[in-house]
Amino acid sequence: MNRPEDLTPEEQTVLRIAQDSLPDSPAPFQRLAEASGLTESQVISFLRRLKEEGFIRRFGATLRHQVAGYECNVMVAWQVEPSEAMEEVARCMSERPEITHVYQRRSCPEWPFNLYTMIHGRTEEECRNVVYELQYQTGVQRHEFLFSEGELKKTSMRYF
Repeated sequence: MNRPEDLTPEEQTVLRIAQDSLPDSPAPFQRLAEASGLTESQVISFLRRLKEEGFIRRFGATLRHQVAGYECNVMVAWQVEPSEAMEEVARCMSERPEITHVYQRRSCPEWPFNLYTMIHGRTEEECRNVVYELQYQTGVQRHEFLFSEGELKKTSMRYF
């Protein structure tokens, strides 16, 4: 498959459903099969092929962290100095279960931060404790807390 036009209408239906939330069911692929007119094994083969060919990067569940009791979110902007090993710092931070995202970005004179982490915790204190532990582990001291004030949009990309 090189273009969306190469997909059959049944395959487009599978992707339309799969890009959103899979049905809450012990057999979610069977539900996709029923909706698309394909068999369950055809649906699984099609999705597997897209994954193997690199059209789908990942396929997984999303935890709604607020519902699970993780009500505090903070993005932390870190200033990692050139003398510090960015890769090592980022690896250390990415190993923390409370951290879901680690990004390196360019800094600028007005905003010298170049590494960003998204931390989730039950309380603000839990989030702050993760930061203090990371300061000790990595040696990176300068940071800014950017606490979430509200969620304005949270959706996946829609292709169909």
